Amino acid sequence: MKILVVGGGGREHALAWKLAGDSARPEIFCAPGNAGTVNVATNLPVSAEDVPALLDWARANRPELTVVGPEAPLCAGIADAFAGEGLPVFGPSRAGARIEGSKAFAKAIMQAANVPTAKARTFTDSAAALSHLRERGAPVVVKADGLAAGKGVFVCRELAEAEAAVKTVLDDRCFGEAGGSLLVEDFLDGEEASVMALTDGREIVMLASAQDHKRVHDCDQGPNTGGMGAYSPAPVVTADLWPVIRSLVFEPVLAELARRGIVYRGVLYAGLMIGAKGPMVLEFNCRFGDPETQAVLPRIEGDLLPALLACANGSGLTQDMLRWRRDACVCVVMAAGGYPGKYAKGDPITGLEAADSVGGATVFHAGTALAGGKVVTAGGRVLGVTALGSGMAQAVARAYEAVGLVKFSGAHFRKDIAHRAFARENKGGNA
Repeated sequence: MKILVVGGGGREHALAWKLAGDSARPEIFCAPGNAGTVNVATNLPVSAEDVPALLDWARANRPELTVVGPEAPLCAGIADAFAGEGLPVFGPSRAGARIEGSKAFAKAIMQAANVPTAKARTFTDSAAALSHLRERGAPVVVKADGLAAGKGVFVCRELAEAEAAVKTVLDDRCFGEAGGSLLVEDFLDGEEASVMALTDGREIVMLASAQDHKRVHDCDQGPNTGGMGAYSPAPVVTADLWPVIRSLVFEPVLAELARRGIVYRGVLYAGLMIGAKGPMVLEFNCRFGDPETQAVLPRIEGDLLPALLACANGSGLTQDMLRWRRDACVCVVMAAGGYPGKYAKGDPITGLEAADSVGGATVFHAGTALAGGKVVTAGGRVLGVTALGSGMAQAVARAYEAVGLVKFSGAHFRKDIAHRAFARENKGGNA
């Protein structure tokens, strides 16, 4: 069996790693992959966003399944293109991917489905947005409408911050077409968590909870990034919340999409704020989260492939397809110096084999490449050093032990991944 994994980041390395260990022993191909995926797959010199070239390869090689990692090719219609050729693909259609591709569309879906979320208004004119901001005041959240690689959201405690965010998005067009419009959204207080669900268009199978760390520095300071680490499970998602999240978030959204003629198949990611009002949706993504996937997939005991195939085929997904370890899992992102701003590339990385040898640890590559037979940095988020443990404390200790063995120039990582889980434990579950 041939499986094509589209993408070249840490999420795709984790997917390729998990699928390569499946009992069916499939042959894995990654496009384009990275210096880590070569250990579990055959890398292809094709960009994840080059849908015509990917389709050409798939026509010639007929993979039994294509798993799409990033949002950009999904929003560009890769699932539609592959389905048109009779090629099974895990990921929603272009219409379904709008749930991530347009925050205004996602907000409209949530409002129509009565999903709990913050009130928001959409603007294309900066003067109108600034006038609205000055009337309502801060705190407030400003979001670029389109895809911005996880960097188009500004949580503004002060009015001046919000005004600067509006100008950055609409006037300076720092996010290109993604900033053609923006949302000004009510600020929600509470603790964030991520919950992903697999769906074949009818059945829903929720995955283990996780919590991402967006800010670049410890104690949640500094600018937002694509994610500096994650852990699973997230204690804020208590047992009583699971049926609530299913019935108030996933079921009504998928039903509203279906009402509009969109049969959604693949994974639906819900970014949640959990506070006094219960879970409220911050955002939806049309793909596996990154780095949440690196913390969730190692906790799956046994095969993942049958569930992905069921989603791609549009039937047969059942709750018993996934079994979960009791272990906790922690992923610490090692980033290049300067990230999320300008950073160097091409610096040699050492200590990878030693880190992989730490008990329970796996190093997922994100921004890496091979140069002269050596692994070098090639992106802002370079590695996701991940570890399982019998509890969160052991998982954290193992992950940081492995981190300490990896070296590259300017390496930066947060030293407080899972701090909210420990705070919640210390305060008896009330943090």
